Amino acid sequence: MKIYRLETIQNLPISQSEAWDFLSDPKNLKRITPDYMGFKIVSGAAERMFAGQIIQYVVTPLLNIPTTWVTEITHVEEGNYFVDEQRFGPYDLWHHKHFIKPIEKGVEMIDIVDYKIPFGVLGRFAHPLIVAPKLKEIFEYRKKALIELFGPYPL
Repeated sequence: MKIYRLETIQNLPISQSEAWDFLSDPKNLKRITPDYMGFKIVSGAAERMFAGQIIQYVVTPLLNIPTTWVTEITHVEEGNYFVDEQRFGPYDLWHHKHFIKPIEKGVEMIDIVDYKIPFGVLGRFAHPLIVAPKLKEIFEYRKKALIELFGPYPL
């Protein structure tokens, strides 16, 4: 069994509370997801994030095929971090940690995704060709979208 990890770090020129307000609202996920993903929240996003929250989405990550994705928010420490885990969807395992730390002139946001893809050997073959590049592309889009929303971090 192979478990993969994707880590991203991004600094933004906003306060920890501004970052939390944006990231803890599930409806904002659409704003930082590429349009081609066809991202649509079906249920569970009417409230601010809380531990135990179930959110159902439909996405079209490959070949324009709609895929149902159900996640649970399993851990929340107000203002600092939250964890979402897939309960149903395209991965055998999806565990995504979101951290927000104050830094000079803003915040540092860290995403750590541990995931396992299905289909055994075929999945391991597809990982470097399809899955890893697609995930990197999605998170790069997210970084650019956040810069458009909040501005670049001063160097």
